[in-house]
Amino acid sequence: MKKILFILLIFLARNCFAAIWLPSVISDNMVLQRDAAVTIWGWTTETIEPITVTGSWNHVAVTENAYQGKWSVQLTTPEAGGPYVVTIEGHETITLSNVLIGEVWIASGQSNMEWSASRGINNAQEEINHANYPNIRLFQVPKYQSPNPQDNTPGQWTECRPETMKDFSAVAYFFGRKLHKELNVPIGLINASWGGTRAEVWFNAKRVISDSNFFEAEKHFTENKWHSSQPGYMYNGMIAPLIPFRIAGAIWYQGEANRFKPQAYPGTMESLIQNWREEWGYDFSFYFVQIAPFNYKEKDAGVLIREAQLKTFKKVPNTGMVVVSDIGDINNIHPQNKQDVGKRLASWALAKNYGFTDVAFCGPVYQQVKREGEEMLVYFDYANDGLVNKGEELTEFEICGPDSIFLKAQARIDGNTVRVWNSEIRNPLAVRFGWDNIAEPNLFNLAGLPTSSFRTDNWKIEMEKNKE
Repeated sequence: MKKILFILLIFLARNCFAAIWLPSVISDNMVLQRDAAVTIWGWTTETIEPITVTGSWNHVAVTENAYQGKWSVQLTTPEAGGPYVVTIEGHETITLSNVLIGEVWIASGQSNMEWSASRGINNAQEEINHANYPNIRLFQVPKYQSPNPQDNTPGQWTECRPETMKDFSAVAYFFGRKLHKELNVPIGLINASWGGTRAEVWFNAKRVISDSNFFEAEKHFTENKWHSSQPGYMYNGMIAPLIPFRIAGAIWYQGEANRFKPQAYPGTMESLIQNWREEWGYDFSFYFVQIAPFNYKEKDAGVLIREAQLKTFKKVPNTGMVVVSDIGDINNIHPQNKQDVGKRLASWALAKNYGFTDVAFCGPVYQQVKREGEEMLVYFDYANDGLVNKGEELTEFEICGPDSIFLKAQARIDGNTVRVWNSEIRNPLAVRFGWDNIAEPNLFNLAGLPTSSFRTDNWKIEMEKNKE
């Protein structure tokens, strides 16, 4: 009798404490990437256990054995639709409801990506009141930093409503809203951003310390009271728990915190993009915002970061860059026009990911320069239909001769090129455009997208110390 009772107690204890659980990003109301093999994963108290996952869109059951308490199953998703149900079965059953199939994007960076309507944007209350899009789903990753990669993060998928949109990333929301309206499919947005953070905290620390730029850049960063500046800490706490949740791509708005060592930023950004793609296991699209004009204390800090971002865009495949020199605020590091930032990011996705061939997605980008007598002729990509200036004359062009001293230049549009000159310079050598932290130049393509700042020289520029 005692033996039977003992066995019964063991059986009851095992069943009372046995459990199957999921990461928070896999839950009710989630959006799964359409037309893809998506991973559903989790944990079980059983060391070895068969786990079966079924999606109601095709009722195909997929079974894999859990190993050492962890399990992972891949489901094939259909074209966009829903709501569906996902069922996970082992020694217990979990049912996930109100699941949609559509496009999933992750948004990350520092404060301009974190910035929400409730903190202040153009037409904030009107935007909040009209944010009723039940087929746009939002997942807010709570701020968390860690020296070690985390398996999970708190959070939940919610339908986009005024009360959920108002504290969510405004840039991500406007990006997702544009995609939703144009594609007419569900959109899932995951926001993992934190104001004031430098890029190095957002990717795997093992990758950071292998970057030759890191050690020099590290000398210029100090800890602050709001968060750690240690490499990998936000990746560990806020990005690692999301992997391998299938995404279509990433949008990124960051750079201000790296202005103290801008020369290292191209390598840093390249490493970050490569690391995320390696961690997820595929080369997804990565679209980012070039930082806006702002009156930084450090001379050239802002424009050098913009140059670094331009270099990243030119070098790293499947990336896109949004220029915002026309919608910034030189006296506010958090410009209030987040609508156009989101729309311009969405234009990259619509053109490159979704085949919208009639969507303009990039402003003019410096290609090359040729000397013609006493003038310099500047050529651009993304200007095949021509260039325009908004104003009586082109602004923010500079030119220099052999003395390397840049003077204000005159400039005029010549088809899809720009002629630049200064009557005092007989032997022009180099051109710079928008070369100032607060430059708001007026050169656009016919689609109304602004030209990125650039320079035709590659001379070393030493940043001046902070103004007193």
